[in-house]
Amino acid sequence: MAGKLGEPIAAPSVTIIDDNILLLPSGMGGFGTSPFDGEGLPSRRTVVVEKGVLRNYLLNTYTARKLGMKSTHNASRGLAGTPGIGCGNLYLEPGMQTPEQIIAEIPAGLYVTGLMGFGVNTVTGDYSRGATGLWIENGVLTHAVEEVTIAGNLSEMLKNVSAIGCDLEFRGAVASPTLRIDCMTIAGA
Repeated sequence: MAGKLGEPIAAPSVTIIDDNILLLPSGMGGFGTSPFDGEGLPSRRTVVVEKGVLRNYLLNTYTARKLGMKSTHNASRGLAGTPGIGCGNLYLEPGMQTPEQIIAEIPAGLYVTGLMGFGVNTVTGDYSRGATGLWIENGVLTHAVEEVTIAGNLSEMLKNVSAIGCDLEFRGAVASPTLRIDCMTIAGA
């Protein structure tokens, strides 16, 4: 994403937010909510991608200074060493469709329920991971699928998001509603 600020990098329906001050409907803070970041700067909400356009990088003071920008208050700190960069509550804004409506529109595909391993090349964006899920045939979930590989390219995947569900649920600091990504490769028996 270097040098792509202000440019379209995803489908127009994609808005990604990092919100370190997020309050859930219950009134409790999100899993990544904190009053300040790892450098003591007050937490805030940062729109990373807005309607498909890259608006911000997540930065601590060091990376911001190197880029001639301002910190987005995303410093993260471990037990020792200098601060890195982390997210608070990073999520994809929900859309309007239910998961059932999204599935009903798919003639043939895979509804991914689990991923295994780590297969992302952060330089090229190539993505390949083991997956399990349910096969979709004519808009209906038909049978379980395991030991398959899904593959694509992160840049293309963001551009090929064709539907976003209304079912955003926080079970951790990173959350996403159901989404449909067209044109990925599925391999396996």
